[in-house]
Amino acid sequence: MDETLASVYRADRGRVLARLIGVLRDFDLAEDAIQDAMVAAASTWPVRGVPENPAGWLVTTARRKAIDRLRSAAADERRHRRWGELSITWDTGDGSEPIVDDRLRLIFTCCHPALTLEAQVALTLRSLGGLSTEEVARAFLISETALAQRIVRAKRKIRQAGIAYRVPPPAELPDRLAAVLAVIYLIFNAGYLSASGPDLVNVDLCDEALRLVGVVVDLLPDEPEPMALAAMMHFQDSRREARVDGDGVPTTLEEQDRSRWDAAKVATGVMFLYRAQQTGRTGPYLLKASISAVHVGAPRSDLTDWASIVDLYDLLLHWEPTAVVRLNRAVAVVMADSPAAGLTLVDDPGLAEELAGYHLYQVTRADLLRRSGRLDEAAAAYRRARGQTNNAAEQRFIDRRLKALAAADHQIG
Repeated sequence: MDETLASVYRADRGRVLARLIGVLRDFDLAEDAIQDAMVAAASTWPVRGVPENPAGWLVTTARRKAIDRLRSAAADERRHRRWGELSITWDTGDGSEPIVDDRLRLIFTCCHPALTLEAQVALTLRSLGGLSTEEVARAFLISETALAQRIVRAKRKIRQAGIAYRVPPPAELPDRLAAVLAVIYLIFNAGYLSASGPDLVNVDLCDEALRLVGVVVDLLPDEPEPMALAAMMHFQDSRREARVDGDGVPTTLEEQDRSRWDAAKVATGVMFLYRAQQTGRTGPYLLKASISAVHVGAPRSDLTDWASIVDLYDLLLHWEPTAVVRLNRAVAVVMADSPAAGLTLVDDPGLAEELAGYHLYQVTRADLLRRSGRLDEAAAAYRRARGQTNNAAEQRFIDRRLKALAAADHQIG
């Protein structure tokens, strides 16, 4: 039963929380009510069985728990007034909104321009993405304490500014689009490479991100960036089945069996990319999608046009001069030129300092050292990477690399 409850929590938490926030207009109260409902489920479901609609049961129970909390706090005038408002209909829209989706309303609420972009993304990931504070902090490469403070400030701002829980009218959409797309992409990335657990991919998060980006494309059909993000995510997700071998160990892009890539998802990505290109406008997601298109367009790894990928990363750096983009460009330089050329870029002191705690930086550096024949240094970098990830699949990958390095070193010796 614990496993069933955990599965329901992972699958439905975002949907349930979005509905509750729509009714309660209070992030903290909604989160507390969900926890109360989960405690009730843990004692009720083993006796009465799992309800036919677990998410609906959680919503109803959480709403009742919220009312109980507000009643117990009746001495607080503000909370007492809000208890009287809980008779409002579950449909928080007025019928005029273009999209009736609680999760999308929650994204646009969190992505209000009154909040900083970092706060917008952090709050939405923590609320809607179902990610732990640790997982969201990893996505931002900051400490859990700093992340928690950022989320608290964002919630306070929403409450104090009276930010409405709704999809904004068309005129206001462009001001929130960048943050909305960033949130969706980070939700996808959190699923594409899970921060913890036994599996490399969190399928539920990837599928939810794909669904949400489709909704945004429908909402803004003439905007290139949502279409480009949809293209890139479909290209990347097409490799889902090929990213691990029969033992559940991750495989690199070079090693993957491309016949296992999902041709339908590739075709969908091509369609979205073509539509985005037809607008004649360029943005960061269009460049990222174009990079992914080069990869899926190569029948074999050794036929990849790496020079074009380096050029695309050069353009992307004008839009996003981030450490992660620089790291990805360095990998492309390796493939287009040599491991030594890429290692020079990766060992740049500024980049090394900024990404010191990022396990994929250590994995990348270890691979370049391995390719350069510097086996002892490669092993040390792999060990650092292993200590920076809680994902069991990635740990198995690193263990396999370390074993291969030890065998190679023994042969040399």
